[in-house]
Amino acid sequence: MSSIVPNKRLEQVFNGGVFTEGPASDRRGNILFSDCSENIIYSFNESSRITSKWSTNSGHANGMNFDHKGRLVVCCDGKKYDSSGKVGERAVRRYELDGSITTLADFYSGKKLNSPNDLCFDSRGSIYFTDPRYGDKEDLEQDVMAVYKIDEQHNIFRIISDLETPNGILISRDDKNLYIVDHNPEPGGARTLVKYRNTRNEIWEKDSILLDLGTEYGMDGMVLDSDENIYVTGGSGESAGVHIVSNSGVYLDFIPTPEVPGNCTFGGKKLDILYICATTSLYRIHLNTRGFLAWM
Repeated sequence: MSSIVPNKRLEQVFNGGVFTEGPASDRRGNILFSDCSENIIYSFNESSRITSKWSTNSGHANGMNFDHKGRLVVCCDGKKYDSSGKVGERAVRRYELDGSITTLADFYSGKKLNSPNDLCFDSRGSIYFTDPRYGDKEDLEQDVMAVYKIDEQHNIFRIISDLETPNGILISRDDKNLYIVDHNPEPGGARTLVKYRNTRNEIWEKDSILLDLGTEYGMDGMVLDSDENIYVTGGSGESAGVHIVSNSGVYLDFIPTPEVPGNCTFGGKKLDILYICATTSLYRIHLNTRGFLAWM
């Protein structure tokens, strides 16, 4: 336990957001993160410690990650943000290396997606993303809140539909397991981290519950370390922070945060710094382990 987290002292490196989310580490020492409700993507430079606006029209980006080729892929929210009815892009989009933007998915079976939330990549480059909806649900077209796969040819498949409100998502390094947060904020709703396994016929089946926060505020985004331990944000008040569990469900450690956390990733030259988005801020903490990111 103590070997992973040498101390619990967080360093605040940015403050002034409204709902910071989706931290994504690139290969050049930058941590990109979104302010979903404000339609902004920020970039924090690890060397200069300067935070700048990377995009002021992000499509209300939420979860984000860099793929194997160094391209930023984002989940764009879909709920209403003001009385004019303005909503996010309700899509999964990719920022190409030439600066253009490609919409990878915004419909499934002829109907608009709910509100893409978070994503991960398998070893072949396929994208897995969750599609819940928090807040107003009047304009929903899909019949369920589900998990989808976008393959290398940009075909979209619904692969999991038995969760209440799928949120954060990770895939194991061997592509055999998916780890998915089920965060239903309604009374009695699921507040669990669920493990799925890939069967021989490419069907994803529920394997086990790795963590259950019960009636606490539920979990959100997460990241893997090189030993495939899971760092998942969740909780509020005294339970707010990053919960560290093994891929078999052994609870390893906890990093408390002063604000409700939304997501986390690894950065630094050795990928041994955990960056945590928590409500208005971006925090970081040095760990005795290394992260695992798709572009590695």
